[in-house]
Formats: sequence, C-alpha cells, structure tokens
Amino acid sequence: MIDNQINCVTYPLGFKAAAVRAGIKKSGKLDLALIYSDVPANVAGTFTKNKVAAAPVHVSKKVVQGGIAQAILANSGIANACTGVQGMKDAEESTELVAKALNINAQEVIVASTGLIGHLLPMDKMAKGISEVASQISVSGGHAAAEAIITTDTHPKYLTSTINIDNTEVKIGAIAKGSGMIRPDMATMLCFITTDLNIDQELLQKALSTIVEKSFNMISVDGDMSTNDMVIVMANGYANNPKITTEGPAYQAFLQELEALCTKLSKEIAADGEGATKLLNINVKGAASFEDAKLVGMAIANSPLVKTAFFGEDPNWGRVICAAGYSGAAMDPDNTVLKIGDIPLYAEGVGLSYDHKALTDIMTKSSIDIDVELDQGEAEATVWSCDFSYEYVKINGEYHT
Repeated sequence: MIDNQINCVTYPLGFKAAAVRAGIKKSGKLDLALIYSDVPANVAGTFTKNKVAAAPVHVSKKVVQGGIAQAILANSGIANACTGVQGMKDAEESTELVAKALNINAQEVIVASTGLIGHLLPMDKMAKGISEVASQISVSGGHAAAEAIITTDTHPKYLTSTINIDNTEVKIGAIAKGSGMIRPDMATMLCFITTDLNIDQELLQKALSTIVEKSFNMISVDGDMSTNDMVIVMANGYANNPKITTEGPAYQAFLQELEALCTKLSKEIAADGEGATKLLNINVKGAASFEDAKLVGMAIANSPLVKTAFFGEDPNWGRVICAAGYSGAAMDPDNTVLKIGDIPLYAEGVGLSYDHKALTDIMTKSSIDIDVELDQGEAEATVWSCDFSYEYVKINGEYHT
C-alpha cells in the first residue's frame, strides 16, 4: 500500500534523517541532507551511464560494490562534477566527515550531489554542515531531507509503502528529486529508498536493477543525461521477516511493491519537469521487443516538436508519428495506429478524420495518453514525459541555485 507519509525515508524502522542550510545554495534554502541507519544495511544502487560522471558517483559506486552502507549524505546546489582530482578528494573527505560525526565506517557512506557542474564543493561549509546535520538526525527528519535535495523541482517528492511479507509488516520509504536534465539510463535525478526488509544483498541489487529499467529509466524531460544520477536502496533488516534469499513469493511481493513505488515517483518527476504543464503518458504496444517499444516511446518523448505541440495545445499529431518513424524500431507505417486520448488519428498509413475540438480538449488536460500500436509483436513499454513551455527556456537560460 503506497502512501505519502511525511516521514518518508524515516518511515521504516531503524532509520533517521535530517537536513540543514549549509550555505551551498545561493538561495539559502536547505541544501544538505543526511539519512542514517541504526545498523549497517545491505545496499544496492544504479548510476548514470554518462562517461562524464561526477565524483560522488565514483565514490558511491565503490560503497555499493562493498554491499554495505549506513549513511547517505546528499547536497544540492553544487554537483561536484567535472572537478577532477580535487573533486574526488572532496567527495572522499565528505564520507570521512560523516563517518567521524556518526562513529561509523567511511567506506559505508554514500555521497550524492546535484546542482551546478564545474564547481568545487565549499568544504569549509560542508564540514560545518555535516557536523550540524549529524547532530540533528531523528525519525522526524525525512521531509526536511526531501526538501534539501531538490533544485529546480517545484516540490519535494516522497512516498512510503507498507507490505506484508511472510506475515511480517515491512515498510519502505523514498525521497527523490528530478526536474531537468532528465533522460533514461539513470535519468539530474536522485532517489534514496529505505526499507526495514531483511533481504540478501545480491537479491536487493537484482530487484533494484530490474525495477529501474521499468520506471526511472522510462522517463524523459529534455533528453539530457545528467552526470550525477543515482538510485540507492538501503535495507537494514529491522522488520525481522525471514531473510529473503531466493526469488520466491516474498521476493516477488517486494519486487511488485518496489515497482509500484518507483513508477509513481517516476511519473511525479516527469510531471514536475522544468516548466511542465502536462504529463505525457506514451504507451507503445505491439512492438517486436521491449527495446523497440522503448525506442519509439523515447523518440516521441524527446522530440521538441512533439513537446512544444502539446504545450501549445496544437493537435499536430504528425509530429508524433514522425518521431516514431525515425526511432529505429521495427515498424510498418501501414500497420501502425496512433491515438491521442481515445481519438484515432493515424492508421493504414494515412491520417484519419477526427473531431478537432474534441482533440483540442484532450490536449488541454494535465495528463494525456499517447497510444502507438506497431503490430510487430507482443512487447510493450510506457514512457513518461512532459511538454516544453516558455518557462523551460527561462529556467535553463537563467539557471542558478
């Protein structure tokens, strides 16, 4: 059962969090968050595939490879990306500062950053902020942590979930940020998930990797892949359920709940794209493979012509079928069908007559379905995106934190 508990990442047993104003953001808003598990937890993670990955991505990958984490430190305002040797030193020093403040192992501290690329972290402010935030961690600090990681988001994003596994109540909490520079393959996007589930680390990683492909890697705001994206899950076992060591019913129940939670967060991120006024639900069916379905969905999602048409509420459906055609997926135009809302617009290689006013009315809605049937196979995929507004250009033309 998914809910919007304000405690979010502190909803599962054994987790605490806090956030402070460390002075990293020019705005003076909350900009440093800390999530802490009372005991070392199994950890899993997925990261950006951008070759120009930020220093915290490299540091956190090593932590995930070790399989255990006890804390996550995340700052907003500065990405610590393209900062060379000094950036790596600063990311590593941040783990050491957290470890000292919490009396834990530095090799079990995840670090994440989001904000301006090419700027070094102000380590004097970081050191003071880490000391302060570590002293404030509590079970009521989840919402503040969600606030601290956002940049151009219009609101913090957080969810919780409770499931029954082997007659044991298991809790999941999550916070996420993402508004611009969002595209698949770790679409900037950060997500931190906590759970008191008792599960084998390798299965935790398998679950996360499986779900990310169906959720966070299926969103696109602007087609740009960030340097800093990551999704992290910490499972501390406090629920005391019989440990999940196989892909049996307990694992499947967790997988299903995790997918529901991550899908809901993904849609919220897409809907909150920079300057967005509409969520676009792009449903591709009848593809020869999942990869082909995703290619079509992403081509439509990333087309500036499609996105501006939906912002302008202009029923120029030709832009949609055009994007599908150049996607690279197997496709026969004579067997492809396009619908927007419940209105068929294209079939058998030609445009169909339609009620212009009815289509215009659909395009004024805040959430719009775009359905493409390829008739090439049984595979399908859904991609979530948004429109491009004047505000998107303004935000990115004047970007600062």
